[in-house]
Amino acid sequence: MLRGIDVSAYQSSSYSTEGLSFVFVKATEGRTYVNPKLSAQAKRARDAGCVVGFYHFLWPGNLTAQAEYFVSKAPEKAGDILAVDWETTSDGTHASNAEKDRFIRKVKDLRPNNRVVLYANRHYWLNIDDTSYDGDGLWIADYVTAGKPRIQADWRFHQYTDDPLDKNVADFASKAALREWATP
Repeated sequence: MLRGIDVSAYQSSSYSTEGLSFVFVKATEGRTYVNPKLSAQAKRARDAGCVVGFYHFLWPGNLTAQAEYFVSKAPEKAGDILAVDWETTSDGTHASNAEKDRFIRKVKDLRPNNRVVLYANRHYWLNIDDTSYDGDGLWIADYVTAGKPRIQADWRFHQYTDDPLDKNVADFASKAALREWATP
């Protein structure tokens, strides 16, 4: 298992990269928010030789506009991974299954040279999702032993804790294997 983290504006731009193979950086949310630390956090990961991913926090509605906004703000580099963060919004709503699926497909259309994955927690995957569409792979959040999420589906990334920050593992034999997969 490879080790990685995900960061947002809540984390420093000088986070530790020791022992990490990958870092996901929050890029955008909805159609108006951009992580003010996006560039610095991505540079930190790249400078450490990590595979880099960017994620968008999905809101219901305006899926095409959200997808276009996301790809306009996330750096465009071959081998970077793009992700949609599908969970409950601050106002208690969430994008529907159809909206989640349309968003992933639109991002894949806009960025055919990048892998696009779905981030969802175990509850969403087991109880809200009814299509099992995850683009190029599933990034599952389930706070249990690293690499042992309690789901039956294949997964690529597993967020296993948020204490003291979001820690993840990836189901790849090596960083080289992750890099090869990340460049379709």
